[in-house]
Amino acid sequence: MTTHHTLIEDTQGLAFGGVMAAFGIVILTHLGFITGQMAGLAVLISYVTGWGFGPVFFVLNLPFYWFGYKRMGLRFVIKTFIAVALLSGLAMILPHYISFATLNPLVGAVLYGFISGSALLALFRHGASLGGVGIMALYLQDRTGFKAGWTQMAFDACVFALALMLREWHTVAWSALGALVLNMVIAINHRRDRYVA
Repeated sequence: MTTHHTLIEDTQGLAFGGVMAAFGIVILTHLGFITGQMAGLAVLISYVTGWGFGPVFFVLNLPFYWFGYKRMGLRFVIKTFIAVALLSGLAMILPHYISFATLNPLVGAVLYGFISGSALLALFRHGASLGGVGIMALYLQDRTGFKAGWTQMAFDACVFALALMLREWHTVAWSALGALVLNMVIAINHRRDRYVA
């Protein structure tokens, strides 16, 4: 039994992850929501400056590839770069092809969480991520022993605190629900002991 995906499987997994992550961002930004991690910071910057999410997200991730290379190797960095580039590009294109006449905030938050969670699962299972804080958190854990989860939670707390200063409180509350659903999808479904490929 092989422990690695084939090139075609990896290509499909990265494509699925990139497309679904971009669709999640379309939902998120249509509702004016934010999220955690580097995507959340990129969304906030795009709201404040008017710059597109895609270019901001792409640029914010550039410094983190070195951490990824040191922690997980070149193969991971290449796949992650592809996933980030795909998300960044599609986040600029998809809004021209997708619009919502009605999107309830509760439904949108839950859909965002499920769609983005499934996107991240696909990327994780094919040896990639969407870069950013998660990579640095794992690197810092290796170097200092400080748990990666705590680093990510601290960063997310800062993003949501900043959001409370820039967005209406109920928008941030709906955003937190979406982030919770996303994290539950990952927590329940991402098991290295079950998925070794």
